[in-house]
Amino acid sequence: MGVWIAGVPAGGRAARPMVAGDAPSPRASNVRLVKYLAHAGIASRRSAELMIAAGRVTVEGELVTDPARDVGSGSAVEVDGRRLTGPEPRVVLALNKPVGVVSTARDTHGRQTVLALVPCEGLRLYPVGRLDIDTSGLILLTNDGELANRLTHPRFEVPKTYRARLGGGRIGEDALRALRAGVELDDGRTAPARVRRVGAQEIELTIHEGRNRQVRRMCQAIGHPVLELVRTRFGPLTLGDLAPGANRALAADEIERLRALSL
Repeated sequence: MGVWIAGVPAGGRAARPMVAGDAPSPRASNVRLVKYLAHAGIASRRSAELMIAAGRVTVEGELVTDPARDVGSGSAVEVDGRRLTGPEPRVVLALNKPVGVVSTARDTHGRQTVLALVPCEGLRLYPVGRLDIDTSGLILLTNDGELANRLTHPRFEVPKTYRARLGGGRIGEDALRALRAGVELDDGRTAPARVRRVGAQEIELTIHEGRNRQVRRMCQAIGHPVLELVRTRFGPLTLGDLAPGANRALAADEIERLRALSL
């Protein structure tokens, strides 16, 4: 299955997505049903477990609620009555999300979503590492549910780095120390952050948690509200000079480095 890529990498050549043929072939032996659904691009493992528990999945015409049920490549698996054809080609894209775009697959308010920026011939992509509508920068899109689940699971503590332009005057050492020590928020104290000042009103900050609007709330709590926020790094990947709204396919070695984060 071919994939059309909207953006191009810094060198100017269109990037070809990483697909199944580029990676080692999946094992022919049976796999658990939840893993089968994730590899088919239906959902992440966690979401697939909920779909199975809700009675939306059948195997060989039989309703199955056990996510550990073994299925093979030739098994007749259906979700909501639709027959699955097996694993989709694996696609992992890096996107520079612009401000004003929502990082969800669909939006009930009709706003532009990240998926609208990466037409991919019907592949079921979903965002990894969401950004709020007012934040720009690096976000991943993939149909590899297992990889997505691992990159977002709190246990693996994948680091994310941001550049933030702040209000509230010059950023002093007390503010930096507070961020490094952890900030008390309404949902608990944050883990210590790595932070450095890169300008009179600009910082670079790295966190490994994934709370809602966490960087904005941390900075607000120390008296420096965020005026502009860009994510520049996700694990080993950097935003580089990828233009706003553009995307590129990850190279095989980049994908392997992402997988290594969650081993």
